[in-house]
Amino acid sequence: MPAAHSSNVHAVADEAPSVDMRSDTVTHPTAQMYERMRQAPIGDDGLDGDPSTLALEDTVAALLGKEAGLFVPSCTMANLLAVLAAGGRSEQVVLEASAHMYMTERGASTFTGMFYQPVEGTSGAMDLAKLEAVLKPASHRLATALIAVETSHNNAGGAVLPLEHLQAVQDIAQRRGIPVHLDGARLFNASAALQVEPIAIARFADTVSVCLSKGLSAPVGAVLTGGQATVTRARTLRRMLGGTQRQSGIMAAAGLDAVLHMRERLVEDHARARRFSEALNATGLPVRAALPQTNIVQVDVSASGLGSHAWVTALDAAGLRVRPWGTTLLRCVTHRHIEEAEVDRAVVAFRQAALALV
Repeated sequence: MPAAHSSNVHAVADEAPSVDMRSDTVTHPTAQMYERMRQAPIGDDGLDGDPSTLALEDTVAALLGKEAGLFVPSCTMANLLAVLAAGGRSEQVVLEASAHMYMTERGASTFTGMFYQPVEGTSGAMDLAKLEAVLKPASHRLATALIAVETSHNNAGGAVLPLEHLQAVQDIAQRRGIPVHLDGARLFNASAALQVEPIAIARFADTVSVCLSKGLSAPVGAVLTGGQATVTRARTLRRMLGGTQRQSGIMAAAGLDAVLHMRERLVEDHARARRFSEALNATGLPVRAALPQTNIVQVDVSASGLGSHAWVTALDAAGLRVRPWGTTLLRCVTHRHIEEAEVDRAVVAFRQAALALV
């Protein structure tokens, strides 16, 4: 009996772990990040400041061409703070209809009585004529406190907004004296895809949020950047929301390393996402993978006659973890832990899942 138990343990240990393409949030810190965290000078960020946190805030602000930065636990909080700092009760935030801030977050409307006004668009880009229409003064309309854009766009399969579109949104906003916020959770992916510096994208917005814990591989955190007065107000609001983290430099140190050293490799994730899409489409399976701009691949399984949840279950059994993204879409995300071998294993998993679902 003990021998049989030992054999089973070895069999489990020899099994390859599942390929995890649920999100780029599953990334682990690098060895260099752990070492920087261990050596990070720290203080109390709620009192006289934490030196490692201040270094991160200053670095990201400079990288995006803004006056100041604020380290927060998540990009959701960064977006919420941008909204709260810009407006108040009974004002509206205008944003694209499938934006993450509208579909998933909505914190300001929940907590403050502000309203989110969606504008239909294509591939994450608002229809500019419709944007103009919702901003026109009318007795029955709320004042617009903020216009928000998102790039790369989470729900549009990692689509990247053209710089011309961002310019057009900024022009519309400036004519009406309305600030623009950029939800840049994956801003560095957009930067890599467009082959421009991050500041070339950030210059079209008054405030910009960036996430550190997705493709950049930091364990946690985001930075909100903007003008000094806005960030000062956001810092006060962060305290009200319970976002002051005291010796936050331990985490900020990993974020700083991520910003300094992990941006350049994002092109590898994009290349592997494209290769995965092309390889999957070449299998002849009843699925179709959209060609990605960045690291998010949306797989349409409608031709199989089965829903996304059935595919998720079958793929999990075949050693691939993905997420359902609607009734007939799957979302697969490449990241630092998805190398060439994992791409090949993911394609094999789709073949095995298809056979299991017949």
